[in-house]
Amino acid sequence: MVMTMIGASMLWVGWFGFNAGSNLEATGGATLAFLNTILATSAAAVAWVSAETLLKGKPSMLGAASGAVAGLVAITPACGTIGPMGAIVLGLIAGIVCLWAVHGLKKLMGVDDSLDVFGIHGIAGIIGVILVGVFTAPSLGGTGAEDFSIASQVLIQSKGVVITILWSGIVSVVMFKLVDIVIGLRVPEEEERIGLDVTSHGERAYNN
Repeated sequence: MVMTMIGASMLWVGWFGFNAGSNLEATGGATLAFLNTILATSAAAVAWVSAETLLKGKPSMLGAASGAVAGLVAITPACGTIGPMGAIVLGLIAGIVCLWAVHGLKKLMGVDDSLDVFGIHGIAGIIGVILVGVFTAPSLGGTGAEDFSIASQVLIQSKGVVITILWSGIVSVVMFKLVDIVIGLRVPEEEERIGLDVTSHGERAYNN
């Protein structure tokens, strides 16, 4: 958990270069992206641990780190176009929905996702992309034009999500199949039990 929190903290700091830094100049746009990144990430972490407390009786550090990552992912598509309050709401939604995706959706789908990549990165990304079409509206504090249409933009964003899922899914299936044919997708169960550090690399990473 110590390493997890160190990694999550480094990721959070580095993400400012990703969001605010993508503006390529120190302007109001970069400031908005910077602020939104802080707010959405914090809100998502709070939402995750709060929901965890209600469901399990206590929060966890892993939950806080997972919520923060969900917030970082969700705010990225929207960081330069939505207002601070929109960023907070977006983070709260991402934290709660991704918690459900990790503990509920994964079981429903029967997916072997030990790092919860889809439950956090995938779901949070989808949430962020779609809700750009909502919180960019000027009436909700966003930077959209006066004639901004929430319904029209949500439809556009949703089309982008569907196209991305189809493209990524088809390419992934093809690549996974090729890897499975050439070297195999999974190691034998015995090697997995011993640990891949030993069986694949011939060295031990940890003593316990």
